[in-house]
Amino acid sequence: MEYLDENHLVCLKWGFDDVQGTITFKFVVNTTGWVGFGFSPNGGMQGADIVMGGLGSSGSYFKDYYATGNAMPVEDTEQSYTLLSLNESDGQTSMSFQRAIVSCDQQDFQITAQPIKLIYAYGTTDVISYHGARRGTKEVNLLNYMARTTLPNTNFLSVTVENITVPTTHTYYHCKVMNFPWLTTKQHIIVVEPVIENVDIVHHMLLYRCPSFVTQPYNSQCYQGNMGDACFGVVATWGVGGGVMDLPENVGIPVGGDDSDTFYRLEIHYNNPNNVSGRTDSSGLRLYYTAQLRQYDVGILMTGVVPGMNINYKIPPKANQFRSYGVCNTSLFSEFLNPMPDLKVFSVLMHTHLAGRKVRVGHYTSNGTQIDFLGLDENYHFDLQQMTNMGVIKTIKQGDEILVECTYSTASRTGVTKMGLGTTDEMCLVFLYYYPAINVTTCQSHPNTRHPSMNTSDQIFGGTTTPDQDEIAAHERLLKTVPQFQVIADDGLTFKSYPGGMIREMMKTPTVTCNTPNASSRLVTSWIVNPAGVILLLLWIAMM
Repeated sequence: MEYLDENHLVCLKWGFDDVQGTITFKFVVNTTGWVGFGFSPNGGMQGADIVMGGLGSSGSYFKDYYATGNAMPVEDTEQSYTLLSLNESDGQTSMSFQRAIVSCDQQDFQITAQPIKLIYAYGTTDVISYHGARRGTKEVNLLNYMARTTLPNTNFLSVTVENITVPTTHTYYHCKVMNFPWLTTKQHIIVVEPVIENVDIVHHMLLYRCPSFVTQPYNSQCYQGNMGDACFGVVATWGVGGGVMDLPENVGIPVGGDDSDTFYRLEIHYNNPNNVSGRTDSSGLRLYYTAQLRQYDVGILMTGVVPGMNINYKIPPKANQFRSYGVCNTSLFSEFLNPMPDLKVFSVLMHTHLAGRKVRVGHYTSNGTQIDFLGLDENYHFDLQQMTNMGVIKTIKQGDEILVECTYSTASRTGVTKMGLGTTDEMCLVFLYYYPAINVTTCQSHPNTRHPSMNTSDQIFGGTTTPDQDEIAAHERLLKTVPQFQVIADDGLTFKSYPGGMIREMMKTPTVTCNTPNASSRLVTSWIVNPAGVILLLLWIAMM
């Protein structure tokens, strides 16, 4: 079960026994009008698979729709959803329905083991019309769902800013450096809850652990040459559109004890594109912790492309598609620790800015063979950047390589886009949550933009002529083939750079295979009504 909105007015329950069978939904909304639920490629209407229904004066109504744009969806040629029940009670509408998990209908959204962007809308009457503000989006992994943690106590750290003034600039980063000296014994953070005062301007938040030489609190604009700017060991993350982060039952983020003198830096990125003045904010994170230590400490590894650093990385304008790459070779970790334990990755957070369209994280053996993907988002959305549970544990062994691929579209831009902190700049970052924690915090790369072969591209993109698509594609290939500088850092802020990294080929994203007629027509009882189905689900996850 998940609430799809912040006010707990829209509730979704779902369940299934077999990933080749049927999935059952119960959709409950605090309204007596029409209700709509759907699956969206990117969180919007375009291309969404939607069901709408309600209970009117003439009885119940329910249909399967397909959205071709930001307008009233059209009825599917094939009605793939079956209504099970529809009723109104105590000001709520409850709609239960089911469909095949793997559908052969081209107008249906394919449900996979990856996180899916769910959308909803509803009205106050039974006349289906424009929903206005009664709509929303939430990303959920339906097939590999991770249940919420039951908190053993109410202890939490409030890590927030207090009434800061947000300036009238498009992009502003505010930092607060603090410590928790009263935690004299080691604790485990098990839940991270965002506290967002202004949902329209708080874009993302990062909590970093500081190296030992940071010993003073600080509360002002980030990256102004203060000592706190050196804090880069990621402890917790939150991105716009995300919700509460629950950790698996066997892991926790360590805090306190021998580290009670450690300082932490809360970084908040404010996105104020309309340059609104007079806004104050007191957002941040609430960190629930327990003295009942779990089996493993959580580590967070920041991968992708090194942001900024004057690397002269140019994403060309008018590009329908442009890919950037960051590589991490874990064989280089031997200079920080040896041997490296197997790293068990359980969750991932992907991050780009406005031009980002896709993010993929490839996992390779030491000989360059791709094992799988550690993360996939083929329909990346700037306003939906939450940590997603992978559902299964992926193991990174010493010597394995990680490759992050970010795809951008700059078709509407007339100037080059650089890698940087600004919202209109770009980033290509992926945060991997894993256990057991090691002291390496960062493993990123950037192409050698001073390589002699870059001279031609510099001439093309430094001039006034808009490059054509062939020149853009050639520039992308060049950036992919020039040597990569890999940058690795530990929690003490020891940085080491390694030249000569290479970008490997990445396999195509797996596609869904359509069910056979017999499989698609088979109905399987959902564990919404059959609790024994939970056992089958857990067995299936364990076998993956």
